[in-house]
Amino acid sequence: MSFDPELTPGARNAVNVCLRIQPHEKVTIVTDYAAREIAAALAAAVEEVGAPYREWVLEEIAPRPLAAMPPQILEDLESSQVSIYAVVAQADELKTRMQMTGVVNRRKIRHAHMVNIDRRIMLEGMRADFLEVDRISTEVWRIASAAREIRATTPAGTDLIARLSPEYRWLKTSGIISPDKWGNLPGGETFTTPQRVDGDFVIDGVVGDYLCAKYGNLRETPLSIRVRDSRLVEAHSSNRALEEEFWDYTHTDENSDRVGEFAIGTNIGVRDVIGNILQDEKIPGVHIAFGNPYGDHTGARWYSATHIDVVGRNFDIWADGRHIMRAGRFLLA
Repeated sequence: MSFDPELTPGARNAVNVCLRIQPHEKVTIVTDYAAREIAAALAAAVEEVGAPYREWVLEEIAPRPLAAMPPQILEDLESSQVSIYAVVAQADELKTRMQMTGVVNRRKIRHAHMVNIDRRIMLEGMRADFLEVDRISTEVWRIASAAREIRATTPAGTDLIARLSPEYRWLKTSGIISPDKWGNLPGGETFTTPQRVDGDFVIDGVVGDYLCAKYGNLRETPLSIRVRDSRLVEAHSSNRALEEEFWDYTHTDENSDRVGEFAIGTNIGVRDVIGNILQDEKIPGVHIAFGNPYGDHTGARWYSATHIDVVGRNFDIWADGRHIMRAGRFLLA
């Protein structure tokens, strides 16, 4: 399939810098009709390396939204060292992605998760200097791993305190992907499962999963939420449809309303929210997620079948009282 050559720099960054694909490694590429041009650019970059690959287009295998990840794809992953998932999400497909990442985790595949990838992300976030993002991410990971309390505030009204436990690991997903932890691309965050979160979060950025494509940038209609003892207790927005759908999503199962992730975005190439969670959650600042805590990686021993991120803007952050971010800019050496 032909593709716009403007996609090539981001694709080469993914293949050569983030995944470091070698000629002897087998690659699985999963895409769909909506993201197929981007997948074509990624496949061309893999071909330049000389690595063998198999590309799967979801609509050619099973109806969407998927009820389960097609077994052909899961079988193909069993013999791959690297995988790329470049797909536009549809409702209720999170469980199918978990089936895929289950294989990825077990086999320690270097996996690039590019859910809802689009042209703008390929031209912006995927052109970041990921070696510099990794340097910053490493420093943030070092500070956060030693902290017992992180406070985050914004001019919009966020005032959130996360209490942290040494029992839960911090993970760095800077865009440099290793066999130990698959990563979203574009990368740029460090995260953990918090012991406890309390406070208010004004979501004037985006909400995640399929709600992101539906509601986009929330600058004009923010969603204000309240968290007590890590549980969502209130949600309010002038957009009542957003408020109700977010509330329903976060009450799917017994832990869907529980904060499973506390994260600090570190991709300095991301300047502002664009209405796409894949890139927006990497913006320097704090985001949290309700639901699945990625316990295989953080050490959390509870589970949820859902996971939804929420993103704000213009954060100040303190780690054990140390001011590490002011107005969305890191205060680091």
